[in-house]
Amino acid sequence: MTKSKHVAAAILALSLTTAAQSQEMTVGFSQIGSESGWRAAETTVTKQEAEKRGVTLKFSDAQQKQENQIKAIRSFIAQDVDAIFMAPVVATGWDSVLKEAKEAEIPVVLLDRTIETSDDSLYLTAVGSDTVHEGKVAGDWLVKDVGDKPCNVVELQGTVGSSPAINRRKGFEDALKGHDNVKITRSQTGDFVRAKGKEVMESFIKAEDGGKNICAVYAHNDDMAVGAIQAIKDAGLKPGTDIKVVSIDGVPDIFKAQIAGESNASVELTPNMAGPAFEALAAFKEKGTVPPKFIQTESKLLLPETAAAEYEAKKDLGY
Repeated sequence: MTKSKHVAAAILALSLTTAAQSQEMTVGFSQIGSESGWRAAETTVTKQEAEKRGVTLKFSDAQQKQENQIKAIRSFIAQDVDAIFMAPVVATGWDSVLKEAKEAEIPVVLLDRTIETSDDSLYLTAVGSDTVHEGKVAGDWLVKDVGDKPCNVVELQGTVGSSPAINRRKGFEDALKGHDNVKITRSQTGDFVRAKGKEVMESFIKAEDGGKNICAVYAHNDDMAVGAIQAIKDAGLKPGTDIKVVSIDGVPDIFKAQIAGESNASVELTPNMAGPAFEALAAFKEKGTVPPKFIQTESKLLLPETAAAEYEAKKDLGY
């Protein structure tokens, strides 16, 4: 056999070995639930990314309960999976179960959300957006849009104790500093759910003279914003005009609302956290490459001018 044929054979053998390793890999995925269109898209994309790589994905829906996620992680450990992906429902209370995963030598990758821990060796890496930055982008847009006019903002917060809810509020408040004409007058959790967003917005409107004292609603996700839009319409007001609507995620329904003139701005959160997560995991497993502790995805401001194109690009992602 010639030297070139030996090289070709070695390359083929290496690729076959790598493919076999990927195909043999089993990853447990503890998902928060399906509380929003974005969350459903993240689940769909994660399954697609696993299939593309020949990875067996064991999926568990926590129905927004931390105790369900802890049970799922322990089940994955008992099954001796190769790795665990987790989108944590809240930021605290993970040290004990993650220590169990570490002792079993099973790497854990956080998707979309981060955790609070004194020992960051309990997880390999976290893939997500800068949620403080997302809130600031939303706030910066509103400050610029209203100019010097007074603007009372009502806020629909995400799940209490979750990292996006904490950080998206902080980023938004940071943007409002030095702009005393724009202030948050009411804030309540809508739990990232459309129906709850509608319910809370109805109470805001009732408390604020039928909505006349509300300049804008800031929602921590698009699903709550869509619920708020319906509440505004039910009150006989025009969302996007009488009450400005700014939110975060970039799901197809918010683009429909933008096209209809009922939403003013959304900050994109890509549902593809799994792609970078699988790449980091493969590099760690196959080459021993330790990834950075946080892998940041892109966030950008999406306005009505591009809504039609964004809708066409995202409508089939499983939202």
